[in-house]
Amino acid sequence: MRSLEFWFDFSSGYAFFAAQRIDAIAVGLGRTVLWRPYMLGTAYKVTGARGLSSTPLKRDYARRDWARIARHQGLTFQLPANHPHVALAATRAFYWVETQHPELAAAFAKRVFTLYFNDSLDTASPEAVSRLAPEFGLKPGALLAGIADPALKEKVRRIGEDAVARGVFGSPFFIVDEEPFWGWDRMEMMTEWVRTGGW
Repeated sequence: MRSLEFWFDFSSGYAFFAAQRIDAIAVGLGRTVLWRPYMLGTAYKVTGARGLSSTPLKRDYARRDWARIARHQGLTFQLPANHPHVALAATRAFYWVETQHPELAAAFAKRVFTLYFNDSLDTASPEAVSRLAPEFGLKPGALLAGIADPALKEKVRRIGEDAVARGVFGSPFFIVDEEPFWGWDRMEMMTEWVRTGGW
């Protein structure tokens, strides 16, 4: 089956909501999901944009909107203190898990999202992220070493830069059949595009 690429930053509220639905959408389309965390700051360097939580007016609106979406979807959602965190440790951990145990990668990403937006997981802390390892039958020390591996660090940097070079600039961001869709609110359009063959 062809993949539906799901690009996101672990600190993105809208990506959290997209993560709750993306698997079901993909199944309905006969696709698999390629989970692809990256550092949104990489895109900001190119676009000159700022994150919602760093932008006056947009910050207040986004927080109201996230709370509204959570109520509508029946989800628990609580921003951690000092949001947004720079989720580099969590991103590196994901790619280590994907490399070592690809069958666990999507579940690991979902767990990071849940803990960040409900239990204040410090996604910037390698030690905090490594404590998730036993939930997946992994050793914290191995995950911690993986996060610190220079080769993995380079891989994560390259993945983010390659994504931006392909036009990825937001979170969540989807690519399906080379067609880009930016934003949680484009998921229905993306679904219809694939089902109809586009327009």
